[in-house]
Amino acid sequence: MIFCSNCGARLSVKIPAGDDRLRHVCEACDTIHYQNPKIVAGCIPDWEGRLLLCRRAIEPRYGLWTLPAGFMENGETTEQAAARETWEEARARVGRMDLYGVFSIPHISQVYMMFRARLEEKSFEPGPESLEVRLFEEHEIPWSELAFPVVKLTLRKYCSDLRQNRFPVHVEEVIRHPPRPE
Repeated sequence: MIFCSNCGARLSVKIPAGDDRLRHVCEACDTIHYQNPKIVAGCIPDWEGRLLLCRRAIEPRYGLWTLPAGFMENGETTEQAAARETWEEARARVGRMDLYGVFSIPHISQVYMMFRARLEEKSFEPGPESLEVRLFEEHEIPWSELAFPVVKLTLRKYCSDLRQNRFPVHVEEVIRHPPRPE
């Protein structure tokens, strides 16, 4: 941030009185601009033991597979956001949503809230953000073509839990791994 969204003055970065972190502060109007993590809400849509995945038609990670998920909008619950994202990306309606995992990704300031969900009917097609939408059995999941580490982690945990027929709520941090040398 360079300029104050309240008055347009140039911002400085400092620790405000009573705070313990650097913040963008406007000296002209005394506005403190807080930046907080973004919440991503998504689903693990199930149809008779098969999982619905979407091939991304947008960056980042164009062409790779993911679970339907995206940033929450103001005024919606996490469940509403997850269901909306599933409709937007896969034109699929979901129900019976249960919290499955809360995955914190501090290095990119995101928190994923993932829900187990049942497809209400076997009806889906690519939305504007998807090239392709498809149901996968566990052995068909394109593990090497998954878009994000948090999606791979979620699917690995879900498949393991599915085999055991028990679904605890997972709360974990997704840590950044250094890039592999080429």
